Amino acid sequence: MIQLIRGFKDILPGEVELWQEIESIARSLFEDFGFKEIRIPIMERTELFARSIGENTDIVEKEMYTFPDRKGELLTLRPEATASVVRSYIQHKMYADNPVRKFYTIGPMFRRERPQKGRYRQFYQINAEVFGVASPYIDAQLIFMLATLFERLAVTDVKAHINSLGCPQCRPGFKAALLEYMTDRMDRLCSDCKRRSDTNPLRALDCKVPTCREAMSDAPSLLDHLCADCKAHFETVKGSLEKLHVPFEVDKRLVRGLDYYSRTTFEILTGSLGAQSAVAGGGRYDGLVRMLGGPETSAIGFAIGFDRLAEIVGLNRADLEKKPDIFIAALGEAAQELAFDWNCALDIAGIQTETDMAGRSLKSQMKQANRMNAKYVLIVGENEMATGEAVLRNMATKEQVAVPIAGLVEGIKGIFSAM
Repeated sequence: MIQLIRGFKDILPGEVELWQEIESIARSLFEDFGFKEIRIPIMERTELFARSIGENTDIVEKEMYTFPDRKGELLTLRPEATASVVRSYIQHKMYADNPVRKFYTIGPMFRRERPQKGRYRQFYQINAEVFGVASPYIDAQLIFMLATLFERLAVTDVKAHINSLGCPQCRPGFKAALLEYMTDRMDRLCSDCKRRSDTNPLRALDCKVPTCREAMSDAPSLLDHLCADCKAHFETVKGSLEKLHVPFEVDKRLVRGLDYYSRTTFEILTGSLGAQSAVAGGGRYDGLVRMLGGPETSAIGFAIGFDRLAEIVGLNRADLEKKPDIFIAALGEAAQELAFDWNCALDIAGIQTETDMAGRSLKSQMKQANRMNAKYVLIVGENEMATGEAVLRNMATKEQVAVPIAGLVEGIKGIFSAM
């Protein structure tokens, strides 16, 4: 028997309804905030991710699904969405008539990480990106939108962690201070942090290795090195979140290791998955559009881990299960022929209908209707055809009413419209 690839999963009926509801709530909220959906390919040229994510990152070095096509060109299954959205923004010159654009996208990403609970090699993300807005108010609005989404999904125990990464003018002084601090503690750092110390020292601040976390506990804070403009930007973000009643914590360890990230960065953490962990994260990437060949453009966005989110939403899954409105229990060939016609006509009318097509006994068909949680059973056999009336049984109350076979579809539509 051929089985799933390790690290991949099937999203089965019973679970997929929850995913559809999350998507529906997210789409509705994002569109209320002026975002438009963009659908991007799952495969891009490897160069796009090497340039945007960084050639020295674990994602590019170890985790991407990369392979040559028949012409030898390196292609990669997308490990994240932002680079593809930026590529599309540039390629289609969406900045030409109006540089201010808001996009969202929902779909699968691919990384060859070690599979574990809530983390897969094909995983799903909900992404939102804003281009052309430098104001700190959009930073706060994005975090507010995220908080509102979690509230609508009945997700509790969440809190925003925020930090500022400064800008190209104020970051060099911080990097120098950080590298000096790390040099004195190099023997206590893990091999990855030692390797990154020259090229990407900021990554040591969010390393999860316990010895590194202890060694970096008193590291310099970027907040102490912000220039006047970056400090004012961050103060406005904090003040706006307070006005919007969004709970947050300033977290000096929260960083992004690449130079095109700037100013506001944020994560939404939850304790609902056991140890406190991030279920969403984002920040400003004002330098990425230019780095990938576009004009100087302010940009900010976030990504939500869909797989993890589906584990912690407070929505009642039973309420989302799609149940047949009617199960037609047909007895005999003539009744089955009628049932087939009714089934198609009722489905077209928006009344979800199921029919037994195996010619089983009424008892077996009633059991099947129960297993499917059908709201009603329509019984038709030789006796009902002789009297000209089918029997409609309410499976919750056990009440039964007669429905004329002539014009039955219209009669059923009338009954349902009156409910």
